[in-house]
Amino acid sequence: MRTHPAPPRLPGALVIGADYRGLAVVRSLGRRGIPVWVLRDGDDALAARSRFTTGRADLRGKRDVERVAFLLHLAAAHGLDGWTLFPTSNRSARVVAMHQAALSGSYTFTTPPWRTLRVAYDKRRMIAVVARLGIDQPQTWVAETAADAAQMPDRYPVCVKPAISQVTSTKAWRADSPNELREQFAYAATLIDPSELLIQELVPGGGEMQFSYAALCDDGEPVAWVVARRTRQYPADFGRASTFVETVYEPDVRATAERVLRDLRFTGLVEVEFKRDPETCSLKLLDINPRVWGWHSLCQRAGVDFPYLARCLALGEPVPESHATPGVRWSRLTTDLPTSLKELAAGRLGVGEYLRAWRGPRESAVFVNDDPWPGVIEIPMLVGILGRRMVRAWRAPRDLGVTRDDDAWTDETEGPAPIVGGPVHDVDDL
Repeated sequence: MRTHPAPPRLPGALVIGADYRGLAVVRSLGRRGIPVWVLRDGDDALAARSRFTTGRADLRGKRDVERVAFLLHLAAAHGLDGWTLFPTSNRSARVVAMHQAALSGSYTFTTPPWRTLRVAYDKRRMIAVVARLGIDQPQTWVAETAADAAQMPDRYPVCVKPAISQVTSTKAWRADSPNELREQFAYAATLIDPSELLIQELVPGGGEMQFSYAALCDDGEPVAWVVARRTRQYPADFGRASTFVETVYEPDVRATAERVLRDLRFTGLVEVEFKRDPETCSLKLLDINPRVWGWHSLCQRAGVDFPYLARCLALGEPVPESHATPGVRWSRLTTDLPTSLKELAAGRLGVGEYLRAWRGPRESAVFVNDDPWPGVIEIPMLVGILGRRMVRAWRAPRDLGVTRDDDAWTDETEGPAPIVGGPVHDVDDL
């Protein structure tokens, strides 16, 4: 009997993180028959429960070098050589970026090396780059003590925020007066080294003024891009995540973001966040996320399949230029519903406006017909996560939310960090 050789196995993808961001990567690639493994990193398990997930494991190791060793072991033990890494958090993106030399023998990448990624990871460096390019951004101050902090801003409201991304579960602390700023800075300094705290003006306006430019870049040149308005977020003041997003046409958002990305010669997936000041109409750059972002499944519905295109670029395959169609919407119901109810109660959102947003093309963050199980387990999973966080808060209330890396160290060879003038915190290399 004649036998036929098995078809060659497609190089797959390894997604680091199992939340809804990772879930969208799994669905994008799984629907195309590409094998996808998910590494659970934290409480979320949505992506691990997708029917498109072909392998799953818990990410092992607390220190960066232990996580890198685990990734290399996984590739050797399960034949994942040539697979593409998709980090879904700032920490996992940083680990991959800093250790690309060690990981490159086994994996390909959707994020840039550390020399580029560090600009997004440390807001002090980002602020310096944006200032050098002459791009508008919120006014920022640095203080050594709470008393100094209260004397700096000449306008309110402001916020106190960490310079290093994802150091705490709280994104920022709002202050509407010098006394509040003194109190908030003093509290934040019990959680974070004061040299890593920034005081920043709060740009007025709601979600209608919040925009993002998302792209896949090759050496600074965008090969696929989307402009979106982040209409609602949760929490409302300092959203850790968008809850309702829609694609729009805003040429200045695109042009401004592309100036920054070309200057950085950025390669990989990226989201650049802006807010338009309603008083001056100035577009102010807020943040750069050098990895997959929360609402990227919207882009697939709008015509730009970022995970698939990023994999093609990482493997050296042709990447067709593409951009999104305006008017496509995305929401995560479990967070958008409570956000919308609060906005309705406060009079900032009308019932008719809310209902009209349900018209037209729409993508759900979690529940989809061809992969329903993550949507079924989402609410019980969120209840469980909330319960575990309440237990941790009760046991250690002063340390709640701190996620400082054990690997952090002072890199004296880098010179002073932009803006702050103190040491830059990096992590131990292999």
